[in-house]
Order: sequence, then C-alpha cells, then structure tokens
Amino acid sequence: MNRGTDQSGDAESGTAAESGQEVVVAETRRRGALSAAVDWKLAARTGAALVPAGPRTSRYAAEQVVAELASASERAEGPVREVSRMLDDKPVPAARIVDRPGWIAAAADSMSQLTGAAPDTAERGLLAGKPAGVQAGAMLAFLSTAILGQYDPFTGPDGTLLLVAPNIMAVERALGVSPTDFRFWVCLHEVTHRVQFSSAPWLADYMRGNVDVLGEVGDEPLTDMLSRLVDELRERRRGDSADDPNARGVVGLLRATQPPAQREALDRLLVLGTLLEGHADHVMDAVGPAVIPSVDQIRAAFDQRRKRPTNPLQRLLRALLGVDAKVAQYVRGKAFVDEVVGRVGMSNFNAIWTNPETLPRPEEIATPERWIGRVVG
Repeated sequence: MNRGTDQSGDAESGTAAESGQEVVVAETRRRGALSAAVDWKLAARTGAALVPAGPRTSRYAAEQVVAELASASERAEGPVREVSRMLDDKPVPAARIVDRPGWIAAAADSMSQLTGAAPDTAERGLLAGKPAGVQAGAMLAFLSTAILGQYDPFTGPDGTLLLVAPNIMAVERALGVSPTDFRFWVCLHEVTHRVQFSSAPWLADYMRGNVDVLGEVGDEPLTDMLSRLVDELRERRRGDSADDPNARGVVGLLRATQPPAQREALDRLLVLGTLLEGHADHVMDAVGPAVIPSVDQIRAAFDQRRKRPTNPLQRLLRALLGVDAKVAQYVRGKAFVDEVVGRVGMSNFNAIWTNPETLPRPEEIATPERWIGRVVG
C-alpha cells in the first residue's frame, strides 16, 4: 500500500495509495459485480487527462533521479534483508521508474487484474463500465499526486516495484533534505514491501481472496443495510468511533453498509495494510545513519509535514479516500512492530509471516502483548 507532492502536500509511502486504492477496489468491485465491469482502460485514460503535472525540472535532473532511484532500489535490498532477517532465493527484479500517468496506468492494470475485469466492452455493450471507469480514473488522478512508491504483488512473475520520480523530487524539495538520502530512504520502504511478499508468497493470494469476498453480491434485504448505516451514523454523532481510524471517511461508511462476511474481509485487509506499512516504516528507520546519514532529519521533517493543514478541497478528498485513516494506519502499525520487536526481537517477530493465522487480529494492533502471547508464547 506514499508521500505527497506539491499538489496534495501530505501523502504516504507504501504499497499503493493503499487506503484510497482499497476503497476504489472495494467500491468498483462491488459495482462491477452489479453492472458487469469497470472500464479500467478508460480509467487510465481519464486519470492521465486529469492529473496535474509534476514539478518543473531539467532533462538532466530528471534523468539523474531516474538513474539514482534505479540504483537505490537495488542497493536497498541488502540493508532491508539484514534488518528484517527475511531471506529467500528469488531474483531481485528491477524497479520501474514512472511519472504520474505511468503510475495511473500501472494502478489501473493492477486493479483490473485484482478485481477480475469483465470481458471486452464490445461484448458487454458500448457504455458498460464507463461511468465507473471515469469515477475510478478521477480517484486515481488524485492519488497519483500522493504516491512516492508502490510494490504491486499482482503484476509480473515477481511483482512490480514502482517509484514515482516527480513526486519524490517534489517532496525532497519541500522537506529540504538530502536528495540522495531521501531517495534511498523511500526505496528502503518500498523494497521492504517486495521482501515481505517474496518471503511470504501466500500474502498475495490472501489479499486477493479477501478482495474477492468484498466483490460478492448477496441478496441481503436493503433494510438490513440501511439499519447498519443508521447505527454507524449514530455512533459517529456520539463519538463512539472517534478513536478507530477504520471507522472514518468512506472506509467507515463502506464497512457500515456491508454484511458481516464482507466487513470481516475489509477488516482483514485493513489490518494487513497496517502491518505491512508499520513493518516497512520500522525497517526503513532501523537501517540507521550508517546507511542514511540524515535519516533522523528526514523522519522528523517527514512527520512534521504530515501534520500540516491542507486546503478544504484536499481535506474533503482525503476524507473521502480515507487518506487520514491511512496516516493513522502507519502510526499504529509502526507502534505495533516497534513494540513487538523491542520485546521479543526480530526473529520471533517474523513468526507473523507464517500464515494467515499468525497475522495480528484487529484488537491486537493496539495491544501487541496479546499477539505475543497468542503467537510467540
């Protein structure tokens, strides 16, 4: 499931604009099952047409950042494996360095595969899937300004590591940090995701299975769904869900409309995202100043930028796409990993990657000792 740019200002680094993309996947998958498909090719074209340009730079500087990111993504493999103690014998695939339209195209292709794209539009009618495709494209355009990098486990034989060069350049300029250190720092995070999935191959199928559950369409009475939605709104009014990041924004409303099986699947995806991002943040900081001299300065500047207010339109979009919930997900995930590794060490922590049963449960994220007691003993 990245850090923002000069446009959105406050994004995150991770596996794929995860919070926003999880919502796009869930909503378009559900709508796809009802209306036959989402036209992901149209989504890619729409997103590319709507996305704002990245920061201005010279051709030489652009070529330099591409070359440096490609090199850094390979060099990051060693420190990540040393700190995480996650090893496998798979080859290290080269990263793809992309611009914003390139990320949109890759994300649309990935979600087409993940959500099970329907047959070609010619077989379904000329307009099938197009409204949803335009909506998805608009969301991808916004998210593309807020992505530094992404590991996609669903494309290519060994997954695909994407690094969005213009966004990385924009954020390093805004933070006033060493470009070389910052680019390597970002690569550490994204390469950690690649190592997670290569070392625990079952993760991709686990994610795909939960997305499939989200896409199931049942025959539940509309009154039952509306009743849950009313209960959710009442809880928000009382403030009962204020401390639960999964209950905020469109993610919370989506959960409220879902029957138990789909809500549980979404919760499993959210918990997995929390773990993956928290672990990647832990690793990228644990590598330390021996590899990244200005790591403390980067982290401090990064966290400070996260707290800056955004304009009203950005706040609305962030709320709708669950970006603020995603920020909380990073914080909670890293706190969980920091606590567990601090208490039992990295080798014992790595029991978490054994199978779905050893992943943390929702209630264990905030109480790591419960996970330790259940899994490590």
